[in-house]
Amino acid sequence: AKRLKETQAINKSLSCLGDVFNALAQGASHVPFRNSKLTYLLQDCLSGDGKALMFVNLSPTTESSNESLCSLRFAQRVNQVELGKATKDIQYRNIKGSK
Repeated sequence: AKRLKETQAINKSLSCLGDVFNALAQGASHVPFRNSKLTYLLQDCLSGDGKALMFVNLSPTTESSNESLCSLRFAQRVNQVELGKATKDIQYRNIKGSK
């Protein structure tokens, strides 16, 4: 029962992340960042001043082919989103003892 709840929570977060990517791709005036903890935490990274990189993990087994196909479709949707040009914001600190 615990594993099922965890799986459902992961799927909900990924679904919300997909909704965010769809809104960004369409240039929607409202992006639903607050629909899950995951998207809320990623808001700064996906809002235009950050650069996002996504890795897709696939399994080579036949039993996992449906899951791998779903992962590839999700990655394809994400790939269609252009967040804008990343800007560089470097802040330097003076660390005591360093030159």
